[in-house]
Amino acid sequence: MATLKVPVHVPSPSEDAEQLRKAFEGWGTNEQLIIDILAHRNAAQRNSIRKVYGEAYGEDLLKCLEKELTSDFERAVLLFTLDPAERDAHLANEATKKFTSSNWILMEIACSRSSHELLNVKKAYHARYKKSLEEDVAHHTTGEYRKLLVPLVSAFRYEGEEVNMTLAKSEAKILHDKISRSKAQLNATLNHYNTSFGNAINKDLKADPSDEFLKLLRAVIKCLTTPEQYFEKVLRQAINKLGSDEWALTRVVTTRAEVDMVRIKEAYQRRNSIPLEQAIAKDTSGDYEKFLLALIGAGDA
Repeated sequence: MATLKVPVHVPSPSEDAEQLRKAFEGWGTNEQLIIDILAHRNAAQRNSIRKVYGEAYGEDLLKCLEKELTSDFERAVLLFTLDPAERDAHLANEATKKFTSSNWILMEIACSRSSHELLNVKKAYHARYKKSLEEDVAHHTTGEYRKLLVPLVSAFRYEGEEVNMTLAKSEAKILHDKISRSKAQLNATLNHYNTSFGNAINKDLKADPSDEFLKLLRAVIKCLTTPEQYFEKVLRQAINKLGSDEWALTRVVTTRAEVDMVRIKEAYQRRNSIPLEQAIAKDTSGDYEKFLLALIGAGDA
């Protein structure tokens, strides 16, 4: 006899907002309740919770979380609670600041987001900081880095699969202008480069291992063509680093949890012969560990 499936009750945004309010009240904060709610809601649901919370209690949910939480756990919860475009705008803005500047993060946002997502990031950036992302990137970078990063954040890449083999052939010879091509076109060009010159472009870019700009250029190619391998490497380096790099770990988990975390976990297991969950559990602790593990267990969105 077939068993009847009992429908699972999905709390409404107002129920979630009420529970979060309870988590903040009384003696001490109920961190587990915050994890149980926010780590298990998608971006649209989190946006609704923020809206309803503000209307019901006259306070910004993010400000309340900031007040109640601390350290790496606070940063992870705040980043994940943000709308993806707002989150990327925030990370990009940090990457242009003196003490948190990072060409890598700017490259990562420009190369691993779709054209539509990048457009939303630029809109969110302008709304929040009253300047354009391109303007800030140009202002905070110089030389080769500016020539690479400004076109990357400005590009609106074609997202389809059609490729022009003649173009792939000619561009294999002039690779410096590839970054505004579609991912399929870029793959065709890189394959043609390999066939024509007998070497993968990334191998040729390793000519000088100490050259930081060439390292970034290799990362651009990896991020555009095999993002899961790029993010696996960022996670591996963050976890294996002496003292570990929590900012990188938090950034990758919060930005990829709803995108391609299943593929990143597979790549991590293949490369390191240990599940990502195990590596994170070994490297982190407390509520921060619980939150990250909840996010990577969420699977592909």
